[in-house]
Amino acid sequence: MDVIIKVSGLKKYYKKGKKLIKAIGGVDLEIERGKFAVVEGTDGAGKTTLLKILSGLETPTEGTVRIGNTDPGKLNEEEAAVFRRRYLGFIFQDCNLIPVLSVWENIVFPLALDRRVWDEAYTMEVIRL
Repeated sequence: MDVIIKVSGLKKYYKKGKKLIKAIGGVDLEIERGKFAVVEGTDGAGKTTLLKILSGLETPTEGTVRIGNTDPGKLNEEEAAVFRRRYLGFIFQDCNLIPVLSVWENIVFPLALDRRVWDEAYTMEVIRL
C-alpha cells in the first residue's frame, strides 16, 4: 500500500473569547496514491478545517500531517502556495474560482503559473470525473 496522505491524531482548537472551540477532535486518515477521497459531514464537523490543514492554510493544534514527504504546516506562505498549486486539487464550498476566467481557464491557470505544459486530453478526462 502506497500511502500518499497520512494524518495522525489531528486536533484543531480555536479560541472564541475565553472558550476553546474544538473544530477537529482526533482524526486519523490514510489515502493511497491514485485514489480519490471525499470529505463529507454535517455543518461544523470540521471538513473545511481539515482541508485547510492538509493544504497548509492552517496548522493543527496537535497531530501530524504528511503529504508524501512534506508536512504542509511547516511550509512558509510562498512554499505552501507552490505546494498546493503543484500537488493538491480540491474545491472549497465557495469554490474560490477566478470569476473572469472560464472553468477550463481556472483549471489550467495553476499550470500556467508554474510555466508547465499541460496534457489537454488528461485535463478533459479529469473534468469528466
